[in-house]
Amino acid sequence: MGYIWYDPIFLLFIVPVLILGIIAQAAVKGQFNKYSKVRTMRGLTGAQAARQILDSNDLHGVAIEEAKGGRLSDHYDPRSRTLRLSPQVARVSSISAVGVAAHEAGHALQHADGYAPLQLRSAMVPAVQFGSWLGPLIIMGGILLEAVMGAFQLGNALAWIGVAIFSLVAVFSFVTLPVELNASARAKKLLYQYNIVDKRELAGVNKVLNAAAWTYVVAAIAALLQVLRWVFILIGSRRR
Repeated sequence: MGYIWYDPIFLLFIVPVLILGIIAQAAVKGQFNKYSKVRTMRGLTGAQAARQILDSNDLHGVAIEEAKGGRLSDHYDPRSRTLRLSPQVARVSSISAVGVAAHEAGHALQHADGYAPLQLRSAMVPAVQFGSWLGPLIIMGGILLEAVMGAFQLGNALAWIGVAIFSLVAVFSFVTLPVELNASARAKKLLYQYNIVDKRELAGVNKVLNAAAWTYVVAAIAALLQVLRWVFILIGSRRR
């Protein structure tokens, strides 16, 4: 029994998502670059805006550091309770900078509030890191058992176990969606509430963070389709 590695019909689903991913990434960079040139009226840098949000919510113990990664490497580390902001965000007083910094501060607020989706995502990280490479290896092992040794039942069962493990990546992507959307919603609200941006500037923040949100939506869809690809392969092989 052979496996169908490339199903032309299924590629009709994969290719549009890849194109959407490219468009989403281009939109994020485009909006960030556009509003990184627009200075806010108050003139706070991203680091200063994040600090104001954190301190206003009694999160004085959350540190802010410059990230060692490149552009748009901003993130919140719940293990060390640290916001790591790229230089383009931490040092700059632009609409893009305060928007991204406030988004990361939103994750710190989620952590402090015990926001359930964030807790679930954090708990899933080790399993997802493990499953993202182990799942395909187990699937391939099942395929080889069938193809080389003729052990269909054992190989098929092993392959499905691999699919189940790899599915954690898709689950993780969908769990990530409410975490990111909620952090952006908090950022928009608090930036305006604490008078870090005015109503006109808030419109720019919306465009930057909304563009970023689409990348997570596309990533979730792409992860789901990767799982479905393996499912289609295994079902198609069994019918043969």
